[in-house]
Amino acid sequence: MHSSESINMAKKAKSRTIVVRLISAAGTGFTYVKQRPRTAAYRLTMMKFDPIVNKHVLFVENKIK
Repeated sequence: MHSSESINMAKKAKSRTIVVRLISAAGTGFTYVKQRPRTAAYRLTMMKFDPIVNKHVLFVENKIK
């Protein structure tokens, strides 16, 4: 390769889905991990079971760091 030439390499396409963490609204710190479409205009929320409080509670989306 010549150092004076710049090489145009194809960029890797972004995934159509992203992985998000669902955190319990009950404040127990219990989490689930789910996938959602990258293009979705909403934040994922769902009712799921929290074993720490032993009931179904609301889980809200948070990004994985």
